[in-house]
Amino acid sequence: MITRPATIDDAAQMTALLNEIIMIGGTTAYQTPLDEDQVRQKFIAADDLICCHVAEIDSVVMGFQWLRWANQEADGLPKGWAIIASFVAGQAAGKGVGKHLFAATVPVAQRAGVRTIDATIRADNTSGLRYYGGLGFVDYDVLPDVVLTDELVVDKRRKRFDIG
Repeated sequence: MITRPATIDDAAQMTALLNEIIMIGGTTAYQTPLDEDQVRQKFIAADDLICCHVAEIDSVVMGFQWLRWANQEADGLPKGWAIIASFVAGQAAGKGVGKHLFAATVPVAQRAGVRTIDATIRADNTSGLRYYGGLGFVDYDVLPDVVLTDELVVDKRRKRFDIG
């Protein structure tokens, strides 16, 4: 497995991976497929981006992890906080992709001056909750009754990882 910073050239594979997760449903708040341009703008070239890493197995992107600065007004988080999102292909589950991605993300976050990383996860996403908990994230808040774009109502659990 190779873990490296994402590039514009990764957008097609990242888009396919994310859209497959969206189509399966139940593990991401995204419910509408994204196109390559949206993936480039949101995950690879955003102004508030701290880093985005991909994990490849045999030259195929099997996961990616994105970290951006929290917007104090929009996200309601303090200065120095960042927001993380992780996406792993179903066929790569349990192969350590997420752990490798987080191992690449943490040093970049430290160098950028991030104090705390927020992971806000659908309460019905048991694998995501288990993943972040296994990395050392701890619960700190619940957002009850969040209405998703398809009008599904879910709670979201907020977990934090304090950078030492």
